[in-house]
Amino acid sequence: MFLSGRQTEILEIAKAEGRVLVEELALRFSVTPQTIRKDLNDLCDGRVLSRVHGGAIFPGGTENVKYEARRSIAAPEKQAIGRAAAGLIPNNTSLFINIGTTTEAVGEALLGHHELMVITNNINVANKLRIFPSIEVVIAGGVVRGSDGGIVGEAAVDFIKQFKVDYAIIGTSAVDADGALLDFDFREVKVAQAIIANARHVILVADSTKFERTAPVRIGHLSQVHTFVTDECRVESVRATAAEHGVRLVETSRRQN
Repeated sequence: MFLSGRQTEILEIAKAEGRVLVEELALRFSVTPQTIRKDLNDLCDGRVLSRVHGGAIFPGGTENVKYEARRSIAAPEKQAIGRAAAGLIPNNTSLFINIGTTTEAVGEALLGHHELMVITNNINVANKLRIFPSIEVVIAGGVVRGSDGGIVGEAAVDFIKQFKVDYAIIGTSAVDADGALLDFDFREVKVAQAIIANARHVILVADSTKFERTAPVRIGHLSQVHTFVTDECRVESVRATAAEHGVRLVETSRRQN
C-alpha cells in the first residue's frame, strides 16, 4: 500500500510505542481528529495497524512490544487498575506479584500498606518495595531477563513452589475471547502457573488492550482466577465466562457497587 508522509510517521510511532491515540496524533500533526481517523482507517485497512477504541495498535502477533514501550500503553488505565487491585489486598497478608507493567502498577499502589510479605520474580517491583520497612520483600532466584527485569526459569518455579500465600497478582499479555490467558515466553508462563497454583486468591490485572492482542503460549484460563481487574471489559464472551465461573469482574471505568 502507498503511505503518505504522515501515515509513515504514524506507523513508526506505533511501532516504537505499541499504540497511537487519535487526539494525541491530531495535536502532534496539527490536523483534525477526523483526518487522523482516516489515516488510521487506511493503515488498518492495509493491515499494518489494528484499530482500537480511541486509536490503533501495532499488531502483536507473536512479537512482544518492548517493555519500555509497554509502560506507556494505557498508562492511566494501568494506574487505576493498580489502585483498584491494591485496594483488594488487606494489611498483614502475603502475596505473589509476577512480571508485567500492570503488576508493577499494583506494587506501586501497595506502598501505603503495612505488614506485607511480597514474593516476586519482578526485580522492578522488588526494587520499589524494598525501602519500605513495613513490607518484607522476597525475590525469586533464576535467570534475569535483561529486557524487563523478570526472573524466569526452573529455579524460579521451584522457588515459588516453596510458598502458599494469601493473594497472587498476575498479569497476562493477551486475553482470548474464550477466556484463555496468553503470553510470549514459556519460561515466564511456567512461573505464572506456579504462582496460580500456590495462592489462595488469584487477582488477574489486565487493561483492555489485552483483549485486542494475541500471544502463542497459554498460561491458563480465566476460570482459574478469583478476581479480574480491568479498565473495561468490552468482550461479552469474556464477561460471560467470568460470570459463569464466579469470577469477580472489577472495571475501573465504571462505578463499582
